[in-house]
Amino acid sequence: MALSEAWLKAQLGKDREKIEEFADRDAMGVRISPKGKIVFQLRYRYNGKQCRLDLGSYPNLSLKGARQEADRLRAELEKGYDPKQVRLKEKVSIRDAYIFETLFYEWHEKFCIPNKASEHEIKRSFEIYVLPSLGKQNSDDISAYQWISLLEGVAKKSPSIAARILLNANQCLKWGQKRGLIMNNHLINISAKHDLRIEKGMRERTLTDEDIYLSWYALERTRMTYKNKIFLTLLLIYGCRVGELKNAKKADFDFESMIWIVPPENHKTGRKTKKPIIRPIIDSIKPYLVQAMELSEGSEYLFTADGSNKPLGETSHLTMPNNIFQWLKRHKSIDMEHWSVHDLRRTMRTNMSTIAQPHVCEIMLGHALPKIWGTYDKHDYLEDQAVAYVKWVERLKLIWKNEALDN
Repeated sequence: MALSEAWLKAQLGKDREKIEEFADRDAMGVRISPKGKIVFQLRYRYNGKQCRLDLGSYPNLSLKGARQEADRLRAELEKGYDPKQVRLKEKVSIRDAYIFETLFYEWHEKFCIPNKASEHEIKRSFEIYVLPSLGKQNSDDISAYQWISLLEGVAKKSPSIAARILLNANQCLKWGQKRGLIMNNHLINISAKHDLRIEKGMRERTLTDEDIYLSWYALERTRMTYKNKIFLTLLLIYGCRVGELKNAKKADFDFESMIWIVPPENHKTGRKTKKPIIRPIIDSIKPYLVQAMELSEGSEYLFTADGSNKPLGETSHLTMPNNIFQWLKRHKSIDMEHWSVHDLRRTMRTNMSTIAQPHVCEIMLGHALPKIWGTYDKHDYLEDQAVAYVKWVERLKLIWKNEALDN
């Protein structure tokens, strides 16, 4: 006979003298215990042997659901697979499923740390915006809608952070797929531009001479800590990446040889080249470095977080320019166009184009020389760099001496 929901409800929990079995259709049926527990079963033959497989218990599994599951497993049987092994593999897969938090931290440790200079920022972004809401979910079960909803919320506050999360989450899921840890990547077709409406373009902000003068006029008068003032000044002079200076240790500065050695782990290209960046220390730069060392007494780092021997925080530099903007607004009624600390690097490089040859400028920034040139030219150009830094600092001093606002 064909089973029905009404008949199953009538049998559920009903005591009986012994175990009873009732057929439904297509080799599916139910087994009812003396206490009235109902279990759906599938009978089949595999490798010439009669087999029986429990599909689930009623009412947790409905009659319709049991029939659909029986049909699915019979289709697997037609392909030559044992339904018992199919179900066992699926249970193991569910049991061992990678929640996104586990996947992310494994990807971060095995891929980000060795290959990405920004691995600290990536970890922090995910711990703030992603893991609290999606971290405990099975990675395969996080839908595209969930990802887009989360990213849209982040984009309202910071489009750049949302774009960075999308990029790295996509890489994380691809990494998991290639290793067979997960099956799905629902971000594969999600675009920051088309789906999140994030227009990503190159920042063109370069400080003019007037911008530099106004900014450093205000910098001297803000309540920003003196070490942070030195930090911004060195960023403008050296044109280095923020992380290179933030993670610099006092031992990296050799005042006998007058060079600053940026170890491979502290700069972007060093992750691949395994080579340090070597920059000269000229006489006009040395006093800033000495002052920074004195202010971080007791620490191995050149710049330290307030009240700590540890280096500056990962995002501490982001708010530094705001002190300048607010001072100019409050005391001089000047609304300065926003600039970031990275714009100081672009400003230095732009000015350096009128001071030194392009290849020297690129080496000063820690960039690799192009193609064959970089393959065969391993010269450090320290003397050329030193000459360029001398001219750049002299130019900056002339800009800083502008007395237009002092009246």
